[in-house]
Amino acid sequence: MEMDIDGACKPKDEEGKAKGKPIVAILVGAPGSGKSTFCENVMLASSRPWVRVCQDTINNGKSGTKPQCLKSAAASLKEGKSVFIDRCNLDKEQRVDFVNLGGPEVEVHAVVLDLPAKLSVSRIVKRTGHEGNLQGGKAAAVVNRMLQNKELPKLSEGFSRITFCRNETDVDAAIKTYTAVGPLDTLPHGCFGQKDPNAKTQLGIMRFLKRPHETNTRDSVPSQLTEDKGPCGKTQETVSSSSGMASQKIKVSEDMAPGSISQDESDIPTLAFPSISTADFQFDLEKASDVIVGKVEEFMDKLGNARLGLVDLTERSKILSLVRAKAAEKKIDSKRFFTFIGDICQLYTKGGLCCNVIANAANWRLKPGGGGVNAAIFNAAGPALEAATKEQARSLLPGNALVVPLPSTSPLYSKEGVTHVIHVLGPNMNPRRPNCLDNDYVKGCKVLGDAYSSLFKGFLSIANTQVKVPRSSGSILSGPSKLEDEISGTKTKMWAPCLQALYNIAMQPEKHSKQVLEASDDVVVLNDIYPKAKQHLLVLARIKGLDTLADARKEHLPLLMTMHEVGLRWVDKFVGEDASLVFRLGYHSVPSMRQLHLHVISQDFDSKHLKHKKHWNSFTTAFFRDSVDVIEEINNQGKATIQDEKRLMPMELRCHRCRSAHPNIPRLKSHISSCQAPYPADLQKKGRLVPEQTNSGL
Repeated sequence: MEMDIDGACKPKDEEGKAKGKPIVAILVGAPGSGKSTFCENVMLASSRPWVRVCQDTINNGKSGTKPQCLKSAAASLKEGKSVFIDRCNLDKEQRVDFVNLGGPEVEVHAVVLDLPAKLSVSRIVKRTGHEGNLQGGKAAAVVNRMLQNKELPKLSEGFSRITFCRNETDVDAAIKTYTAVGPLDTLPHGCFGQKDPNAKTQLGIMRFLKRPHETNTRDSVPSQLTEDKGPCGKTQETVSSSSGMASQKIKVSEDMAPGSISQDESDIPTLAFPSISTADFQFDLEKASDVIVGKVEEFMDKLGNARLGLVDLTERSKILSLVRAKAAEKKIDSKRFFTFIGDICQLYTKGGLCCNVIANAANWRLKPGGGGVNAAIFNAAGPALEAATKEQARSLLPGNALVVPLPSTSPLYSKEGVTHVIHVLGPNMNPRRPNCLDNDYVKGCKVLGDAYSSLFKGFLSIANTQVKVPRSSGSILSGPSKLEDEISGTKTKMWAPCLQALYNIAMQPEKHSKQVLEASDDVVVLNDIYPKAKQHLLVLARIKGLDTLADARKEHLPLLMTMHEVGLRWVDKFVGEDASLVFRLGYHSVPSMRQLHLHVISQDFDSKHLKHKKHWNSFTTAFFRDSVDVIEEINNQGKATIQDEKRLMPMELRCHRCRSAHPNIPRLKSHISSCQAPYPADLQKKGRLVPEQTNSGL
C-alpha cells in the first residue's frame, strides 16, 4: 500500500488504483471561534474538492435548517466531494445526524476550535455583516453562555479523527494539515491536541466564571446554558444570560434560524432590576421569589412590547434559580421577563444587554454608600445621579419607588444608554438595619409586593412616554417631559450610545475638530473611520430628527441637494488627484449609525476594512440608494423608497462591474482588483457614477 502524509495509507480500489475517501469534517466551536475562516482558508489552497455547508447561508444565501444542511452534505458526498459542516455543533445531539453521514466509504472528522473565550468574544464584538447576523455585544453574551456547557466530541460518537485546537497556532497547524490532504490522501485516526480528555470547560474561560471581586479582569460574566424542549419536542439550547442582576432566556437552537436571537434590543424599553431586600435586608429567598413572580405575572398584560429583567452577579444565584423555575411553571413569556447574570451598571458594555431603565435597591435616605447595588449604581452614575435624586426627594418609605431621570452627563447615560434610575425600598428583616420587621412576613410580603408594584408602575410611566418626534427614528431620551414626544403616537427607537457618534459630531463638530474635514451650518464632512474603498467620505446632515433616510421628506430637499453638491465637490478634488477613481454618492436604506449621512465612496473597493458580505452588499445592491434617485423620489413621492435589508444583505457576492458571482470575499476582492468590464448600464445613467462613464469601461 502507498503511504500518505502523517504516515497514513492510501486505500486502493478493486483495480489497484489509489483512491481517497470523502471526508465529513464537522467544525465544533462557539460563534467567533473562526469556523468559517478555517473552511475558507483550506478551500482556497487545497487540491481536494471541498464544499462548505453553513446553516447561516444554506437557504439561497439566507439562514436555513439542519435538514437542509444534511441534504446538501449528502448530495456533495455522493458527488465524491468532501464536506465542512460549518455550525456550532457544541453538543452530541447537534452532531449525531452529521456523524451518521459517515460509513465505510466516508470518514468523519471533528475539528474543535476550543479557543479562549476572550478571543472569541473580542472577535464577535468587533465584527459586522456576519452571515447569520450574530455580532456585537448581544452576540458576545451568547458566546459566553454557549461555552459553559459545551460537550466536547469523543471518538465513541463515531468520529475516526478529532483535532483539538486550543490557540491560534493550533488552528494554523490544522489548516495546514487539511490543506495538504489531496484527493487520494487520508489522515491518521485518533485524537490529536487534547490535553485533558475529561475537560468540560476550557481554562481560558475560567476568569469569566469568577465573581467580580475575585478577579481584576474587565471581562463579562458568562451565562448559564440549559436544555429546553422546543416545538415538536426538539431540544434547544436555552441560554440564561448571566450578567449582574438579570438572566435572560434566549433560545439558541441551531435548528432555528439565526435571526431568532438577533432582535434589535435597543428598540425595546427594558427595566433591569435587582432582587429587592434579599441581600442586606435578609428577606427569605423563597418568599421573595414568590412575590417577584406574582408581581411580574400581574404586570405582564400591561407591558406591551416592554420587558423586565431580574439581574444578579453570579450564575450560582439562588434567587435567579428560584425565579426562573417559578416563572416557567406559570408559563410567563421569557421574551418579556427574563433573568440575566452580570453587573447591573455594565449591562450594555459588558453583557450586550440594552436597558434604558435600571432599578436601585436604595436606602431610606436615598444616599450613596452602604455597599451592594446602591453603592455600585451611585458610583457608576457619578455625582449627576445624587444631584438629580435630591431634586426629587430626600427620603423614601418602604414599599415605594422614586423615578429619577438620569442627566446626559452621567456615565451610565453616555456609556450604557440608561435614561432613568428608579430607586426602590423594600422591607427589612435585618435587626441591624432601620425599620426591621422582626420576621413578620405577612407584613413583609405586602411591603415587598408594594415595592415591586411601585417599581413596575414607574417603569411603565417611562416606557409609555418614550415616543418619538414625527418621522424621526428616535433616540435615547433624557426624560418623559419633552413636548414633541408627547405629541407623537409612535414608539421611539432608542439608539445605543455607541451608535450615536455621528449624531454627536453633527451636532457639535467643534468638539471633534480632529475628525471633521469640513463644517457648515448644514453639513459636516469627515472620513469614514472604517473606509470600504480608497476614498470614502461621509456627509452628515446637521438637523435634529433626521436620523435615517426613512425620515427624509420634501422639506428636507434643499438640505439633501446641499449634501449632494458638497459630495460632488469632494469627488472633484479626489479625481483631480487620481483620475482613475470613479465614485457613487448614496445612502444606506437602513443605516447602522444614527444621523442621516451621505456616503461618497470610490468604486475600487480597495480596503482592508471590507471584510464581510454585508459590507459588500450594502454598497453594491439596491440597498444602497443613489443620491440622485433619492432626491427625485422625495421630490415626486414625498419620501424615498427603503429597500429590504433582510432580503438584500444575504445575497450572493457579485462583482459590481461584470456581475460575476464569487464564493467569498477574498476571491471577490482578487477578481475586482483586475476586472475592467464596463459598469452596468443602469449605473451609467442619471449621474449615478461620477465622473460619468461610457460603455467602453475604463
